[in-house]
Amino acid sequence: MAYGSTLWRQIVENPSHPEDFLSSNDRRPFLMILDLDVHLHYRMQQVTDLLLHIEAANLPDQIVQRASLALTPTDHFTRVSAEDGIGERIWMQASGDFICDYRATVEITRRPLSIAHLAAVPPYGLPGPVIRYLMPSRYCPADAFHNFVAAEFGALTGGARILAMRDWIKARILYVPGSSTSHTTALDTFVQMQGICRDFAHLMICFARASGIPARFASAYALGVTPQDFHAVAEVYLEYAWHPVDPTEMAEAEAMACIGVGMDAADVAFLTSFGPVDLVAQSVTVVPLEP
Repeated sequence: MAYGSTLWRQIVENPSHPEDFLSSNDRRPFLMILDLDVHLHYRMQQVTDLLLHIEAANLPDQIVQRASLALTPTDHFTRVSAEDGIGERIWMQASGDFICDYRATVEITRRPLSIAHLAAVPPYGLPGPVIRYLMPSRYCPADAFHNFVAAEFGALTGGARILAMRDWIKARILYVPGSSTSHTTALDTFVQMQGICRDFAHLMICFARASGIPARFASAYALGVTPQDFHAVAEVYLEYAWHPVDPTEMAEAEAMACIGVGMDAADVAFLTSFGPVDLVAQSVTVVPLEP
């Protein structure tokens, strides 16, 4: 389901009052074009299975205009679908130096949308594929946060509660590069009060799920991210549509190219290695282009 699809349904149902949902600036045609440039260089001592997930997905409000993927020779190369059918992953076998260069231009027509007045969908009304996003997962032990969420945000519902959670995380969690590892969970982040974008997203997901609001992890390319890298945000399910929420507040939905989604970071890692690998070099560049 496209980002903001609920917005357009609401405007159709209330054609005389679109200003309830869009500001005067938001009613103008919206177009953002992002130019992506990614370089990965890893080294393996033996033949290793790799799962690569770095290509921007094609979505109704996000179209990949052009793309190129250049790889060093691999022993195996197979494309498979990613979680929820959003984007693709690539299975490979490689050894020695593995170098990957990905270039793409992505056209984004995702309009800014405030979720403040969007309602939560009651659990009994959730579509089947969305139900799993209420559940705890490897990095998101949402069941550990029920009491905290009820005490801190219990007076709010729906989108207003989500925004209050986002603001709480941004105000209290320090963004500290290198402060977490692949073992860091949202509970660790809550205790240590610091992390990187994936940790902010995991905590946001836990708060939402503990409130009975489905939430999933999304990886993306986005303007405004410092330092520039693969970025992580949460997506929350309100009024039968998914809406991106970035608790770091570095990225805006209309300037973000989604790569993929999942329960947490384990589902959407840009490179999953089934054996030891060493990082040699890595860079991500995201720049806007004139429409």
